[in-house]
Amino acid sequence: GSPYQPAIEALESHPEKKFYNVSNLGGAKYDTLPYSIRVLFESSVRNCDGFLVKETDAMNILDWKTKQNRVEVPFCPARVVLQDFTGIPAMVDFAAMREAVRNAGGDPVKVNPACPTDLTVDHSLQIDFSKCAIQNAPNPGGGEQKPLARLSPLKPPLRKPPPCRGHSACRGSCSAAEASRSSGPFSAQIENTPILCPFHLQPVPEPETVLKNQEMEFGRNRERLQFFKWSSKVFENISIIPPETGMAHQVNLEYLSRVVFDVKNFLHPDSVVGTDSHTTMVNGLGILGWGVGGIETEAVMLGMPLILTLPEVVGCELTGTVSPFATSIDIVLSITKHLRQADVAGKFVEFFGSGVSQLSIADRTTIANMCPEYGAILSFFPVDNVTLKHLKHAGFDKAKLEVTEAYLKAVKLFRNNESSSREPEYSQVVQVSLSSIIPYVSGPKRSQDRVAVNNMKSDFQACLNEKSGVKGFQIAAEKQNDVVPVQYEGNEYKLSHGCVVIAAVISCTNNCNPSVMLAAGLLAKKAVEAGLVVKPYIRTSLSPGSGMVTHYLSSSGVLPYLSKLGFEVVGYGCSTCVGNTAPLPEVIRNAIKQGDIIACGVLSGTKNFEGCLCDCVRANYLASPPLVVAYAIAGTVQIDFDTEPLGTGSNGKSIYLRDIWPTRQELHTVEEECVILSMFKELKEKMEKGNKRWNLLEAPESPLFPWDLKSTYIRCPSFFGKLAKEAAPPQAVENAHVLLFLGDSVTTDHISPAGSIARSSAAAKYLTSKGLTPREFNSYGARRGNDAVMTRGTFANIKLLNKFIGKPAPKTVHFPSGQTLDVFEAAELYQKEGIPVIILAGKKYGLGSSRDWAAKGPFLLGVKAVLAESYEKVHRSQLIGIGIAPLQFHPGENPSTLGLTGREQFSILFPPDLSPRMTLDIKTSTGKVFSVIALFENNMEITLYKNGGSLNFVARRFL
Repeated sequence: GSPYQPAIEALESHPEKKFYNVSNLGGAKYDTLPYSIRVLFESSVRNCDGFLVKETDAMNILDWKTKQNRVEVPFCPARVVLQDFTGIPAMVDFAAMREAVRNAGGDPVKVNPACPTDLTVDHSLQIDFSKCAIQNAPNPGGGEQKPLARLSPLKPPLRKPPPCRGHSACRGSCSAAEASRSSGPFSAQIENTPILCPFHLQPVPEPETVLKNQEMEFGRNRERLQFFKWSSKVFENISIIPPETGMAHQVNLEYLSRVVFDVKNFLHPDSVVGTDSHTTMVNGLGILGWGVGGIETEAVMLGMPLILTLPEVVGCELTGTVSPFATSIDIVLSITKHLRQADVAGKFVEFFGSGVSQLSIADRTTIANMCPEYGAILSFFPVDNVTLKHLKHAGFDKAKLEVTEAYLKAVKLFRNNESSSREPEYSQVVQVSLSSIIPYVSGPKRSQDRVAVNNMKSDFQACLNEKSGVKGFQIAAEKQNDVVPVQYEGNEYKLSHGCVVIAAVISCTNNCNPSVMLAAGLLAKKAVEAGLVVKPYIRTSLSPGSGMVTHYLSSSGVLPYLSKLGFEVVGYGCSTCVGNTAPLPEVIRNAIKQGDIIACGVLSGTKNFEGCLCDCVRANYLASPPLVVAYAIAGTVQIDFDTEPLGTGSNGKSIYLRDIWPTRQELHTVEEECVILSMFKELKEKMEKGNKRWNLLEAPESPLFPWDLKSTYIRCPSFFGKLAKEAAPPQAVENAHVLLFLGDSVTTDHISPAGSIARSSAAAKYLTSKGLTPREFNSYGARRGNDAVMTRGTFANIKLLNKFIGKPAPKTVHFPSGQTLDVFEAAELYQKEGIPVIILAGKKYGLGSSRDWAAKGPFLLGVKAVLAESYEKVHRSQLIGIGIAPLQFHPGENPSTLGLTGREQFSILFPPDLSPRMTLDIKTSTGKVFSVIALFENNMEITLYKNGGSLNFVARRFL
C-alpha cells in the first residue's frame, strides 16, 4: 500500500467518497504548482508502492519548481486508448500471456489489463463506404504519413437511387433521399441496414474503382475483428468501440472521458495515454493525456508506469475579446502560432487568464489537439464552469457532476476564472491577446505559412512573383494575367491564376467544433437564399468526421443548402485529408496544364502539401469551413472580400461576404438549439447498441484464444518461452556472433518493419509459402499481429548500412558458412545452430519515434545484447523492456579503437548481483578482453531484465 494512506479523506458533501487530499499533503508548494503537475503529483501519491513509484518520486514532483527538466518521474495514467490496429500487438501479447500463465500452472483468467483500456475500431470497417480501398485506409500501419495513392472518386457514380422503403404512399417511386426526409432522420426500418450513408440514410452505391474483391477485404479484416470481439468478451477492463461510430479521437472525446474516476467510491482525476496522435484533445476537458507509442501503452496496460522527464510548463495567458469574423479556427491558429514561436517543444502548455472563459470546449479541444503542430507534449485547460456546463450537455448526470465539482475543488484542480486566486508559477508565460485575432488561411504550400484573409489577394500575387520554393511559383510577369477559356457542361468558363478547383470541407480537428461547421452551413443557407451559386467544375465535397456532425448538420436544417452549392456528403472518414480526392474533369486538367495555371484547392483539414490533392493543383490553402464555402462561391483566391463582391444575387445586386456571414450570436443560438443533449444521448445509444455487422460477428468465448494456425494476420508470439515461477539468474552470452555491424544514428525506422512488404523480402517469401499473392501481402502495419511477418521485416530496410556488406542492403554475413543472406535468414540459421547473436553499433542507436517492433523484432531474431557507443533514451528502455541488454563502450572507445572487426565471437558474463551502470568484461575469440558499461539506470530496470523483460515480469505475478 501507499505510504501516503494517512492523506486519505472523505469528501465533505459525499462522505461515502474517499480520496487522497494531495493539497493538504503538499501545503504551500502545492498551491504554486501548475494544474497539470498537480495531476502528476496525485498519481504518484496514489500509486506509490516503493518499487515502481517511490516516495522520492512524489517529492520530486512536489519540488517541480527546482526539479523541472532535471529528474525523471513515473506516471501511471488512469486509462489507455488504443486506436484500431495499433491495438492488435498489445492484445495479442495479452492473449499469449494467458497461454504462458496456463502452461506454467497459473490461472489464465487472472491475466487482464491493469487499467481500463478502450479500443476504437474505426478505419478498418469504414473502408466499405468511405470510398477508399484498404491500402488507402488512412495510415493503417501507423508511422509517418506519406501522401497515398489516389485510387477512387469522391463523388459516388451516378446510379438510379434504390426504390424507397420509407413510406407506402409513393409505392416505391420516390428516391430514398426523399424517403429519408419524410420519415425523419432516424427512422427505424432503415436504421440497421448494412452500408447506409449516415447523412442521406440511403444505401451507398459501391464506388466502382475500389478493388473488386471487397468481400475478401472484409474477410481480411474479419479475422482481426473477431479477435477484438473475443478480447472484449474475455478480458476485464477492455471495452471495444465498434466500427462505424466515427473517428477515433472524436469518439474518445465524446464518449470515453471520465474527468474524475470513481472506482468503488474512491475518487481520482482522469488521465490517459493513447496510440492515436489526437489523444491530446482530451486536455481541453481538463483531462491530462498525450500520445505515446505502442510499446509504452502496452507497458501501462501491464501496470508499469510511464517514465518522463519532469516537464517545464509554459503558461499561456489569454486576454481581451474575440472579433465577430474570427472563427474558432482563427483563434486556434493564432494561439498555435504564438506557441510555435515560444518554443514549447517537449513541454506542457497550460492556459489561464480572463480570455479562457470565452473559449468553448470545442475551441479548447481543437487547440489541445493541435499539439503536434507546435511540438508541446500537451496543452492543458483546467476544469472550470464552462467544462461543467458542457458535461451537463454531454449527459453526465446531476449526482456525478456534483461529486466531480466537489472533488476537483477539494484537491484544487478546479479553475475559478472569476476569483482572483493566485495563479500557479510557470516556467515561462506567453501572452495572447484575443482582440488581435483576425481570420487567416494557411498556404499555399506549408501549413505554417499563414495569410490574413484581407491580404490574400496581394499575398497570392507575391507568390506568383517569388522564386520557386516554400512559397513561390515563379510565374513570369507577362503571364500572370493569362486566362484560359474552357468549355464545361455546355458553358464557357475562364480559368486564371488563383482559380479554385477543389473546395473540401473535411473532417479533422475542427469538425468536433460545431460552431465552425454550422457557420459553413448558415453561410451556405444565406448564400443560396441570396441567389449565389458555385461553378460546376469545382470539385466540392463535405466529409464530416463523426456521427455527432450528422446530428447538428441535419437537425439545424443546413444540409440541403450545402448540397445545393455542391457540398454533398461523401462518407464518413478522413478522405480528402490524406489525398484521396477525385480527379478533376479532364477538360479542366488539360486547361490547367496547357496554360500552366496555378490552380488552388481550399480545404479545412489540418494537412496540406503541394500536389497532395491532385498533381495539377499547385496551391493548397487550409481555411475554416465557412471560408472554404466563400472561396468556392467566389471561384478564386484573388479576391479582397472587403471591397469585392462574391457574386451577383438573384435581385441583380452585388453580394459581399459581410452580407451572408453569420454572427457569433446567430451561431450560438442555433448551436444551443441543435447541438444539444439529444446528440450525446444518440451517440451513447449507438455505442451501446453497436452496429448490426459487429453484433452478428461471431467470436469465441473461451478464456484462451483458439489460435488459427493457418492465419497470416494473428499468431501467438514467442515472447514467453518457458515461463517458470522464479526468474533464472541472468544467463551468460557465450561465443555470440555479430548479426549486424552498424554505424551511427541507426533509427527505429531502419530496425522496425514499416510500409509495404517488398517482393524479394523474407516476409514476402513467408507469405508466398502460405499461398498468398503479392496483391494480398498488405503492409507490415496491417500484419503487426503476426510475429512471423514482423520478425522477418526487422532490419529489412533497404537503406540499412551493415559494415559487413559495405553498401546499403538488408543483408548480413552468416560467419560459420560464409554466406551473405537476408538478416532474418542468417538469424534463423544461428538459432538452429544454437549460436547467440549480438549487434555492434555506433552513436545514438535507436533514434526516431517509438516503434513497438523496434525492440520486439531483434528479440525474436535471437539478439541477446546490443553493444553501442550511445543510445536514444526511449529505445534503450524498450530494449530492457523486452529482455535485451544495452551495453555501452566506455567514452572514447569504439570497435575501431579496440581493433574489433565484428567477425570475432563474443562472450559476456552477467554477475548475479548485477547493479546499475556496472562494468562488465567481454572476451573475444581472438583472446582480446575489454570492458563495457551495462546501461541499466536503476534497480527496476535490472529486475525487468532479470525477468526477461516486462511481459515476463508481469506474467510471473499471475503465477
